[in-house]
Amino acid sequence: MIKAMIFDLDGTIGNTVPLCIKAFRKSIESLMSRNITDEEIVATFGPSEEGTIKALIPEQYEEGVKQYLHYYREFHKECPKPFDGIVEVIRALKKKGILVAMVTGKGRKSVDITLDEFGMAGLFECIEAGSISGNVKCEGITAVIEHFNINPKEAYYIGDAPTDIIAARNAGVGIISAAWADLVYVEELKRLKPDQLFRTMKEFEEFISTHF
Repeated sequence: MIKAMIFDLDGTIGNTVPLCIKAFRKSIESLMSRNITDEEIVATFGPSEEGTIKALIPEQYEEGVKQYLHYYREFHKECPKPFDGIVEVIRALKKKGILVAMVTGKGRKSVDITLDEFGMAGLFECIEAGSISGNVKCEGITAVIEHFNINPKEAYYIGDAPTDIIAARNAGVGIISAAWADLVYVEELKRLKPDQLFRTMKEFEEFISTHF
C-alpha cells in the first residue's frame, strides 16, 4: 500500500530548467568575462545551484549566488505557474490521506522562490533540498521515509531525470518518471526501466485516480 508520494521540482512540478539556465547565464557570464554554453551549465547539475556556482566561479562564489537568486526571482515571471494539473493531483493525493513530500537538487532559497511564485508554499509536508557538495537525492528520499516513519516500498519518487531513477532505486522506493517537460531524455528514462513512465500530465492524473 502506497502511503507517500515524493516529488522532484525542476521539470516535474514546473518547467523551470530553462529558467535556471537563463539565471545562471545572466549571473555568471559577467563575472567570468566570457560566454558559457547550456552544456557547460547542465554538466554541473547534481549539486544545488550554489554547487554549480562554486564549480564555475569559485573565487566569486558569494556574488555569484547573490546574483543568481536575484535573476532567478526576476526571470520567474517567464514561468509563472506549475504544470497544468500538478497542484490538483497533489491536493487529490492529500485528500486520500497520502503523505506528500519534495526532494529536489535545488538549494532551499530557490525552492522557496519557486513554491512562492507557484502559489504552492505549504503544500508539501516535508522538503529536502539539495547540497552544495553533490547529488544527495537518495539521502533526501531516505530522510523523508524516516520522517514519515514508513517503509520505502510504501512510497513513490516522481522525477524527470535519469539520475532520479538511480537515486530512487538506491533508496528502495517506487519510481515514476515524469516525461512531460520540454527538456527530458525519454529514451534514457526507458532504458533505466522505471516502474511507471508518463509522457503527459493527463496520463499521470489517470494513474493517480485509478490507483489511489
